[in-house]
Amino acid sequence: MSGARYSIGIDLGTTHCALSYVDTSASDGEKTTLTVLPIAQLTGPGAIADLDLLPSFLYLPHPDELTPGDLHLPWTGERQFAVGEFARSRGAATPIRLVSSAKSWLCHPGVDRRAAILPNDAPPEVARVSPLESSVRYLTHLREAWDHLHPDAPFREQDITVTIPASFDPAARELTAEAAEAAGYGRMTLLEEPQAALYSWIQKSGGQWRKQVKIGDIILVVDVGGGTTDLSLIAVIERDGNLELHRVAVGEHILLGGDNMDLALAHVVARKLAAQGTQADAWQLRALTYACRAAKETLLSDPATDTVPLVVPSRGSKLIGGSIRTELTRAELTQTILDGFFPQVDSAARPVSRARAGLTQLGLPYAQDAGITRHLAAFLGRQVGALAELEGLRDTASHDAAQSASFLHPTAVLFNGGVFKSALLVERIMGTLNGWLAAEGAEPARLLEGADLDLAVARGAAYYGYVRRGQGVRIRGGTARAYYIAIESAMPAVPGLEPPIQALCVAPFGMEEGTEAELPAQEFGLVVGEPVHFRFFGSSVRRQDQVGTLLDFWGPDELQELEEIQATLPAAGRTAGEVVPVKLHARVTEAGTLELEAVPRGTDERWKVEFDVRGNANA
Repeated sequence: MSGARYSIGIDLGTTHCALSYVDTSASDGEKTTLTVLPIAQLTGPGAIADLDLLPSFLYLPHPDELTPGDLHLPWTGERQFAVGEFARSRGAATPIRLVSSAKSWLCHPGVDRRAAILPNDAPPEVARVSPLESSVRYLTHLREAWDHLHPDAPFREQDITVTIPASFDPAARELTAEAAEAAGYGRMTLLEEPQAALYSWIQKSGGQWRKQVKIGDIILVVDVGGGTTDLSLIAVIERDGNLELHRVAVGEHILLGGDNMDLALAHVVARKLAAQGTQADAWQLRALTYACRAAKETLLSDPATDTVPLVVPSRGSKLIGGSIRTELTRAELTQTILDGFFPQVDSAARPVSRARAGLTQLGLPYAQDAGITRHLAAFLGRQVGALAELEGLRDTASHDAAQSASFLHPTAVLFNGGVFKSALLVERIMGTLNGWLAAEGAEPARLLEGADLDLAVARGAAYYGYVRRGQGVRIRGGTARAYYIAIESAMPAVPGLEPPIQALCVAPFGMEEGTEAELPAQEFGLVVGEPVHFRFFGSSVRRQDQVGTLLDFWGPDELQELEEIQATLPAAGRTAGEVVPVKLHARVTEAGTLELEAVPRGTDERWKVEFDVRGNANA
């Protein structure tokens, strides 16, 4: 058991970061006090303020842009960059020097995430940083802000939990852990954001959550953040006479969130400007996107505001006043987000693929279908059998009726993410979901109220660190997917026909942190002295496969190909190019990352098989 005094939760968000903590010495069971750290940050040149949120923006100024002392922080001397509120506001006027959405780039398999590529569309004279380094700078700022206020309790000696989207694949998880280590984090654990949101709701209820949910409930967590949409299902079960929460499913990786909405709003405003005779160029459109992001947050958080003025600097002298002036109205916001991202569809709807248009502006692989309700329908449809093997659910009529359902029926919904400050969006999803349930004769789902939409993830992460000590209720579940490596079949060469592949399960669904999967009996030949590559798959629906299960075929929705994994096995004592028999071994670390190793026959050696995070050099 850890002797750390504080359990610290870090929300490493696409648009905001936050830090919350629990003083474990002053907590008792489920009765805990969560505190949000006021984060000291620049709000203007030389101006410091303490804010609950640290905007996830990095500004890289021109060497002559600011005066000495403008970037000075309370705990350090001059820096050559700024993160937080000042970075966001300064970058809105000079977007070519602003790094944003680093978290989305961190999980982008098409680029080298350790390479200096951001801002991705900046001119050559602008310095660039990698998605990994951007994340390191946000995490470092949070650590330094803590140490500045708590010199008697060094950050590195506390229990740290950093949150990630549930849909992050093993490579993105590994990169997040690497960023935390580079930022000076000590005992660090990764936690999925939807789980963190539910932990926050549980803690905030002060023990009353048991009166709001019951055994047999299936809680749908809808988490729409700045960069991703995360969907999770958590069952309330009974085990050994106790009420227990069990995570049964997470959705696929959907790069769809507030960034997309900001881009969509920018195009709406740009069309309005064009109708008035003002054509925004690409640079102005990017600045307009950042302006729309701030306007969106204002409109969603302040119901009394109906219009937010927008000012976009001009790069020429033709415009009066040297800038474009317009506005974003509540009606434009509601219509764009409600109809574009939360359309009313039936339960059989599925996301569609279409040619990319404005949503490719940042170079990220956004979801081609912006309809979050269609992604929700697809998720629930894929998980229709997720409860079949789950023990501890009481046999009820509703569960019997669900056997013939076309999608898994949630009984309660918890929302997370700033966009859900709009009651219209909550009502749209609840109305759509309950329409699907009514069509199949099911009871309507209940809304779990009282969520803290901005700070729930950080607060829940801090509470989770406390729960890991054996206090409070813990959500069980382990890995959200089973993982497989492709094995090429041995067959004679046939012109025009590639050898078929099989999928070998190396890590089963639900592996808990700190556990290992027994070695499969199969041995494979690996070449030493030169890089070798493996195709790698994940499945969120195949729950029965165990280590060593070998699949000859699978449906298109059963396995999804992930990033390659690679290994360069040392040739020490062997001839380069020699084929060595090995077994493959998987384990989930205490931090929550997946590690794969190749174990040669007859030796104690273990060679780490790493995820290829270098990306496609041609991307």
